[in-house]
Amino acid sequence: MSNYYLLQNAQRCIGCQACQVACKSNKGLGPGPALCQNISVGPNEKGGIPAVRQVFMPCFHCEEPWCLHVCPTGAVRRRPQDGIVYIEASQCIGCKSCIMACPWGACQWDPASHRAVKCDYCMDRLDQGKKPACVTKCLTQCLDFGLAENLPDGRRQRFAQAVAAEDKSSGGKG
Repeated sequence: MSNYYLLQNAQRCIGCQACQVACKSNKGLGPGPALCQNISVGPNEKGGIPAVRQVFMPCFHCEEPWCLHVCPTGAVRRRPQDGIVYIEASQCIGCKSCIMACPWGACQWDPASHRAVKCDYCMDRLDQGKKPACVTKCLTQCLDFGLAENLPDGRRQRFAQAVAAEDKSSGGKG
């Protein structure tokens, strides 16, 4: 598991897709791959009014990443210092094993390079002391990123309670 967490406050997200644009710009990606996806769920009824909720889906940098275990060349790797799972582009042969293995759709095909790509929390930016591009360009500042011990427990608890309350009010339908 990565030492980092990327949290979204869905109540603040307006679905502007600035996170996705920033990600693509930072990684030099064209049409096709979406390393962080902002998925609209709904509309559901909230207080008698139709509402759409945005769910931010980056790579989860799993503790036991299936993408890493199926890669025949070792292109999918984990950084030992922080647990970030990434793809070493020069080692990727484009077999798409990682894409098929990831249950979350985090590994994506880049038609321009004919290689797999995935969210690496902008580790190039992290190494410079910066936050991921998606976080810095979020218009409503609904994304929060950092080491688990630096993210306030109150924030994580409020987030979990809000998601649970929303699921309960919608009858568990998203």
